[in-house]
Amino acid sequence: MSVQYYYNLCNECMGQDVEITDHHGKKYAGKIEKVDHENVYLRQASAPSAQGQGPGLFFFPLAAGALIAIPLIGIAGFRRRRYY
Repeated sequence: MSVQYYYNLCNECMGQDVEITDHHGKKYAGKIEKVDHENVYLRQASAPSAQGQGPGLFFFPLAAGALIAIPLIGIAGFRRRRYY
């Protein structure tokens, strides 16, 4: 197929999610942003985020532990002196 055929095909699919395979067999997936006679510019699709797998779930127990431990360490480190 000719370069003009693929150029027209990519222009028709502008803004759509596509998967393109190059002549080496490597696959690219994304949304077509721009096309010229030598290149196709894709905006890669972002990976779907897993619910409940964000950094907040990791840091929440750490932050809660620090908020509890710091005052307890302060209390344990405080020793009353006898009043003479």
